[in-house]
Amino acid sequence: MLKNVNGLRIAFHNLGCKVNSYEMDVMAEKLKSAGCITVPFHEKADVYIINTCTVTNIADRKSRQMLHRARKENPGAVVVAVGCYVETGLEGVKKDDCIDLAIGNNKKSEIVEILDEFLSARDDERDKTIFGRSVTDINHTKEYEDMHLSELPEHTRAYIKVQDGCNQFCSYCVIPYARGRVRSREQGDVLDEVKALSDKGCREVVITGIHVGSYGLDRGKQELIDLIERIDGIAGIERIRLGSIEPRLITLENVERLSRIKKLCPHFHLSLQSGSDSVLKRMNRHYTAEEFKNSVELLRNAFDRPAITTDVIVGFPGETDEEFEECRKFVSDIAFYEMHVFKYSPRKGTVAAGMPDQLTDRQKSQRSDLLLTQTAKDSYLYRQSFMGESLNVLWEDQEQHGDKSYLVGHTERYVRVAAELKEDSDNNPLSGEITTVKCTSFLDSETLLV
Repeated sequence: MLKNVNGLRIAFHNLGCKVNSYEMDVMAEKLKSAGCITVPFHEKADVYIINTCTVTNIADRKSRQMLHRARKENPGAVVVAVGCYVETGLEGVKKDDCIDLAIGNNKKSEIVEILDEFLSARDDERDKTIFGRSVTDINHTKEYEDMHLSELPEHTRAYIKVQDGCNQFCSYCVIPYARGRVRSREQGDVLDEVKALSDKGCREVVITGIHVGSYGLDRGKQELIDLIERIDGIAGIERIRLGSIEPRLITLENVERLSRIKKLCPHFHLSLQSGSDSVLKRMNRHYTAEEFKNSVELLRNAFDRPAITTDVIVGFPGETDEEFEECRKFVSDIAFYEMHVFKYSPRKGTVAAGMPDQLTDRQKSQRSDLLLTQTAKDSYLYRQSFMGESLNVLWEDQEQHGDKSYLVGHTERYVRVAAELKEDSDNNPLSGEITTVKCTSFLDSETLLV
C-alpha cells in the first residue's frame, strides 16, 4: 500500500464515452485497493479526478467547467485532469491554475503510482519548485494499456473495453490524435475479465472501444466476432451487447455468424453521420448511404425487429439545403430506434475545421430540431410495437416518479421498462434478475410500464 494515497478522500467525475466510463471504473477500483475512500463529487475531497472528453468544443468546455468546479469545492485539494482533453489541449492544461496534475490516456492505469509520487514530491521540503503543478508526459504507445476490472461497478451490467485508438481519421474528428492508432487487447485477457465479473454477479457485458470494428486488425485479422462467440460460452453471462460499430462490419457472412450467437442482444449502433453521399465523402467516411442501408437490411432480415441506433452530424461545412434534405429523407426511411443528433463543432487541427462554407449556429439548430422531432416519433413507435408482448427485462435501478417508486430495467433491445414497486409485496422484481413481463402502457415517452 502506498503511504501517500492511503486514506485519501477521492471524488470522481466522468465525461464522454463508454470507454471513458470503463477507464474511470478501473481507476476508481485501483485507488480503492490502495486505501482511498470514494466520496460524491459535491462533497469536500482531498483529490478530485475528472476524466475529460474532447470530442466536441462543448465537451472541452464541460471538462474545464468541472475542473474549475472541483477547485471551488476545496481550494486546497489536488485537482487531477485525465484523458482526451489533456491529450489535445496540453498547452492550455499547463496554463490552467485549477489543474495540479494531468494524466494522458495511456497513463490511466498508473493513476495510483503517479498520484503517490506527486504527493510525495509536493510534500518534500527540500524541493519547493515542484509545489502546486505537475503535468505528466503525454506519450502514446503501440501497445494496449493493461487495464481490467475485478469488481462490478453496477449490479447488473459491465462495460468491457477491448480496444483503443482509431485509424479512420474522419475529417471532423480529433479522437485519433487523442487516442492514437488502433491497439487491441488480447482475447484471453478479455475472457478472464468477463469470467471474473460473471462470478461477481454480472449478467450483461457491453463490448466497447474507440473503434470496436477494428478489433484485431492491428494483429492482421478482424477478431470481434471471434471474441463475441467465445464470450457467449461463459457461464453466468446472459447478455452480450455491442458498442458502436461501422456499417462495413455488417456483411452477409458476419451477420449470419452474429445471428447464431444466442446471448447477443439484437441492438446495433451503426454510425451514420450523414445520409448524403457528398457529405459522407467530405467527412472521409468509408461507405455510401446505400451501403449503410444494405447493412440495416441485412440485420433486419436476420433478427426480429433489431434496435438500430445511430449518430448524425448536422451542419457539416458546406452542407447545402439539398444535402440536408437527402439526409433527412434517408433517416426517415430507415426509421431508427434512436438517433443521436450532433451539431457540427469545429475541432482545431482537423481537416474540416479549415473547410469553407461553415454554417451558422442558427442553421445547425434548425436542422437539429427537425431530426430530433423525427427520432422522437420513430422511437415512440418502436417502443409501442412491443406493447402487450412478453418481454425479458434485466432489472437495474430504482426511481421515483411522483409519489410512486419504480424498478427500471431494459430488454435485450434496450427498450426501457418500469414496474411499480408495491409495498409489502412478495412479487417485486429484484435488481440483477431477468423476468418476463407484459407492458400495457407508457410511464413516460421513453419508458414502457408493466
